[in-house]
Amino acid sequence: MTVTEENVAEENVTEQSVAQEAAYTDQLHALPRAKAVLRMSEVKAAEMIDQPLDGENDQTMLINMGPAHPSTHGVLRLMLEMDGETIRRSKPIVGYLHTGMEKQGEELTYLQGCTNTTRMDYAAPLFNELVFSMATEELIGIEVPERATWIRMLMCEMNRISSHLLFMATNGMDLGAVSMMIYGWREREQVLRFFQKVTGLRMNHNYIRPGGVAADLPDGWRDDVRFLLDMLPHRLDEYDILMTGQPIWRDRLQGVGVISQAEAIALSVTGPILRSTGVAWDLRRDMPYLAYDDVDFDVVVGSYGDAFDRYAIRLAEIRESMRIVGQILDKMPEGDYRVQDAKVTPPPRARIDESMEALIHHFKIFTEGFKVPEGEVYVSVESPRGELGCYIVSDGGPKPYRMHIRGPSFVNLQSMPHMLADAFLADGVAIISSVDPILGEVDR
Repeated sequence: MTVTEENVAEENVTEQSVAQEAAYTDQLHALPRAKAVLRMSEVKAAEMIDQPLDGENDQTMLINMGPAHPSTHGVLRLMLEMDGETIRRSKPIVGYLHTGMEKQGEELTYLQGCTNTTRMDYAAPLFNELVFSMATEELIGIEVPERATWIRMLMCEMNRISSHLLFMATNGMDLGAVSMMIYGWREREQVLRFFQKVTGLRMNHNYIRPGGVAADLPDGWRDDVRFLLDMLPHRLDEYDILMTGQPIWRDRLQGVGVISQAEAIALSVTGPILRSTGVAWDLRRDMPYLAYDDVDFDVVVGSYGDAFDRYAIRLAEIRESMRIVGQILDKMPEGDYRVQDAKVTPPPRARIDESMEALIHHFKIFTEGFKVPEGEVYVSVESPRGELGCYIVSDGGPKPYRMHIRGPSFVNLQSMPHMLADAFLADGVAIISSVDPILGEVDR
């Protein structure tokens, strides 16, 4: 190809990209509430706040909600344009918790990577470990033992239960059902105790690793899981009595924070928010991974896309996860819990005391890591908040050359201005809670 031909090809690609971007922008602005987003810099907003009101703008005012407000679920700041008690436009402002985990991940070996990614969505850390490990395994081209696959599925579904229980607790507290905070925290505590018994930690486990899991399930794990499965149904029925059927609860949530299918799809929203609009999209069923195609479960959807649908879906998903866990108990196979490949897997702890070769192997794999073939990969899983993706580029070394995480909380946040448009300020608290953002995943 000549230089002229290359220039023409580049121009064609550029024109095509511009056309695609313009088409997407037109599609987005064609949505019913595209003007709900407050497209204003923080400097301009500060200038407007300091200016005296004039006759044209005396009906609206700009206020900040957060980052210190307790109902913003962390360090989320919302800039709101208020007309009395009504929110006209809004703008989520993030970055107060930024930790640079993706850049840190490029300085850590693949073996160390899970200690970094597990801290992003700290309410669902096992999903972060899973997606990073699956991406690494696809680059290496190794197949995880069957038992490790089912252990991963067990732990992730238990983590989905604990994450949704945390949502029940905080959602109840945000809307005035203060006792729900106590009850949801109480049930979540039982799941975290199970995690502590299996992984040694309540959160940020570093349990799911490339090649399998860190350790096999401990003795008595079946009894612990059955205890949780026997305890939770009665407690979930109590939640229904306390909240689902209560007129005050329904009045606070029904018809609040409505988002349409077209808006959700255009904004790349996933998880319970997308399913609340009636779109039955769940990666566990539509793009199966692990052994989800070997278990039966239902994808729960809503009808109206409001805050009540999002609450009800998460409550129903706890029951569906319990259904999956019950099947895992019956189908858990025997075998290895990690790949028996010396290039990826460190030696058993007992061998280190007996063999100099095992000690050297252990030292080298934890200090130098293992090399991964050149290539790039994107892997996604269904986290409690939606599609969690991991994109890795390998240059053939022991560390990722580039790493990017598609955090569902970050993507879902852009739907918030559309939900908040023309809502009351008090309803804004309910809408933020229904999105269920984790700011560690947003500012990763």
